[in-house]
Amino acid sequence: MLNLLLPLCAYLVGSVSSAIIVSKLMGLPDPRTSGSNNPGATNVLRLGGKKAAVITLLGDVLKGLLPVLVAKMLTASSSTIALVGISAFLGHLYPLYFGFKGGKGVATAAGVFIGISGVVTLILIGIWLTTAFVFRYSSLAALVATISAPLLVWLLVPGFPFFIMACVIAAFLFWRHRENIARLIRGEESKIKLSRD
Repeated sequence: MLNLLLPLCAYLVGSVSSAIIVSKLMGLPDPRTSGSNNPGATNVLRLGGKKAAVITLLGDVLKGLLPVLVAKMLTASSSTIALVGISAFLGHLYPLYFGFKGGKGVATAAGVFIGISGVVTLILIGIWLTTAFVFRYSSLAALVATISAPLLVWLLVPGFPFFIMACVIAAFLFWRHRENIARLIRGEESKIKLSRD
């Protein structure tokens, strides 16, 4: 029963859109129809400043992290825990409550990886920050970290299901960033600009 119930609950938790909720509460434009039209922390940063973006980011990370932590407390099955991570992530991408139109999943994926391995997460954050600092592209930083994730999980996390989980998440992240990839190739991608809010 846990093998079915935990992934289902993870998907429902992942379906909660932090960006949409934060934007409504703070009187900001709908991130689905403003800025980059992506309900994620980077777009909320553009639309509402750092405070709104940080709250959105934390919400998206937690909805990936909490289901994984709960699953680890309730079962020792690496297959179930990995499936919970994938389900929470897919909930963000295809949220039940918002017409299955969600964000790109970077922060929620980060939450999943935090729950799986702190060491892997720290390395991925370092990769993201370095790439973002040098090139000033959030999407490029996410893609470089995404490429690194399956290899790091393979090397540092026992349990083949976690490697499969990392590969699935990486594949979806690249698919969701296909427009960003095209803009990066054309030199049209927006760079990170910090607001003074």
